[in-house]
Amino acid sequence: MHLYVHVPFCARRCSYCDFSIAVRRNVPDQRFVDAVLAEWRARITATAADALQTVYFGGGTPSRLAPAALAALLGGITRDRPLAPGAEVTIEVNPDDVNADAVAIWATAGINRASLGVQSHDPAVLEWMHRTHRAEQVGPAMALLRDGGIGNISVDLIFALPPEVRRDWDADVDRTLALEPSHVSLYGLTTEPHTPLARWRERGAVTCLPDEVYAAQYLAINRALRAADYEHYEVSNAALPGRRSRHNSMYWSGADYLGLGPSAHSLDGATRSWNIRAWEAYATAIEAGRGGREGFEVLGPRERELESAYLGLRTDAGLDRNRMGESALQQWVEAGWAEELGGQVRLRAEGWLRLDALVASLVDF
Repeated sequence: MHLYVHVPFCARRCSYCDFSIAVRRNVPDQRFVDAVLAEWRARITATAADALQTVYFGGGTPSRLAPAALAALLGGITRDRPLAPGAEVTIEVNPDDVNADAVAIWATAGINRASLGVQSHDPAVLEWMHRTHRAEQVGPAMALLRDGGIGNISVDLIFALPPEVRRDWDADVDRTLALEPSHVSLYGLTTEPHTPLARWRERGAVTCLPDEVYAAQYLAINRALRAADYEHYEVSNAALPGRRSRHNSMYWSGADYLGLGPSAHSLDGATRSWNIRAWEAYATAIEAGRGGREGFEVLGPRERELESAYLGLRTDAGLDRNRMGESALQQWVEAGWAEELGGQVRLRAEGWLRLDALVASLVDF
């Protein structure tokens, strides 16, 4: 059993963010814990009594939740379904939320992995992003996590910022690798509607990074990661040997999972469902006994087949050679986008840059 818990609370909204968040000066800790545990207990009646293999607290900013409240939430969950031996339990944290007391409570509660929202080491870039932490807080935050027993640390980076920001991407990569995280997640900036970034673009304050520069930045970190012995195992993720994200890998393998909290998604067989997006609406529905689910879709054989191909090509697991036509495979290999190993077609970094187009070309495979 795999569990995702969405904690929507943030101190402020980042300039590029369109996630389901709730900006709160004072986080309603107890109300959130009560709502999620109520949803959990209603949902698990229909699931097998399996131990939890992975738990992931995402957001939002889960580290904005009081550490004692998060410990109570995880404790309530594990009273009903125990953690499997060696289970991976992850929390997303902002560097400015990390202190020795919080880390001690997280670790005691069972959290053994942290995803640190760094994004950049440049103070000017962090200010442009509307991040709440300072660049000099990153190193001490990692040290506190490690000293407190959470040594499996992933670092998030965003690349492809507008040229007007004047970000030194190579310097950010070097500073990240100098911290020796066990895992790195990298995301190309996208402009979503109704965000500050979208408004800046509309009035011409910033422009899109040219495609060739986007590609150059992606390929540069791919080379740097491989040179530092990281396995770039998925489009946006790289890890030291043995440190791949087990929770995220579960998504890419097509496994079932349960999502709790506002906007969380679940997959049960061929049925994908999602919760009410806004925190207040979600909490009100739970408290009224209506449940938190907003909608669902049933994936037919065709959708599942196409999704399987897409997820396979996102990772270094690749796609079964027999699911591709000979001409497409030859074109991909000759172009340097893919390689065939052991009967599997695996995309190279150059192919991952073209992932959507390549998958679309397989619609009729």
